[in-house]
Amino acid sequence: MFGKKKKQVDQAELELLKNAQRRIKQKKGVYTHFILFLIGSVCFIIANLVLGIGETVTIFNTHWFVTAIGVWFLLFLYHAFNVFVTSKFMGKQWQDDQLNQLITKQKAKITEMQKQVEKDFPLLASKSTIKTKKQANITLIVAAGEDNAIGKDNDLIWHLSDDLKRFKNLTDGHHIIMGRKTFESFPKPLPNRTHIVITRQDNYQVPTGVIVVHNLEDAFDAARSDSQPFVIGGGEIYKQALPFADKIELTRVHESFKNADVFFPEIDASIWKATNTVLHEKDEKHAYSFSFITYERG
Repeated sequence: MFGKKKKQVDQAELELLKNAQRRIKQKKGVYTHFILFLIGSVCFIIANLVLGIGETVTIFNTHWFVTAIGVWFLLFLYHAFNVFVTSKFMGKQWQDDQLNQLITKQKAKITEMQKQVEKDFPLLASKSTIKTKKQANITLIVAAGEDNAIGKDNDLIWHLSDDLKRFKNLTDGHHIIMGRKTFESFPKPLPNRTHIVITRQDNYQVPTGVIVVHNLEDAFDAARSDSQPFVIGGGEIYKQALPFADKIELTRVHESFKNADVFFPEIDASIWKATNTVLHEKDEKHAYSFSFITYERG
């Protein structure tokens, strides 16, 4: 996708990099000069006072090494002044301006890349586009806690045998639409159902009979022969499919699960009407009480 276009060098970024490299080099030069000055000064002192080199030589009525050290120190001061004052080209204002320009350019690039990704791999088409192709009655089927929790770490938080039986009975013989992670949570494809998996991954490998698509519109199109395809998760797929659904088959688990990391979207009572409710109390096979609720678009 991105390999088709040749990468263009951003001149502002290149200038920033070159200036930063030059500044580092200048500061390292001052530091090196300072170290050499210290070592040289010690050598001058040892040469004159310890080894006796030039004992009788004086410059401006003082020992020669004192004059030499003084001249060298002045040269070092000039070097430091030239780097940090005279030749200072990356002042705070300049740096702030360059940083702001760089941030602006990076934001623009990120926005452009996001648009390109959405264009090439649209996970959700517009509502009007999907409605023109959607001919079946889309049903969302889900088990959710009182806080709309539906899972953690790509798995259910509970095990309710009657809920699993209901899921099997309702979806048997139908197309089931799901995200990649939901599909991967199955040990193997569910029998007597046509699996439609939505993923952005190219060349995603699946068993024979499983249909792979890259957006919700194509998933609906792949299920057009089914009068009632089911959307079975996960959380993001539920959220995207909810505006296009005609029915919700909800198992409401009467408990809150604070440790969940996937949630079902809130059901808007002004849009959805509960047409059937069956309560199942907690028993020896079910750790929580729950209700089977059928919602239909009002």
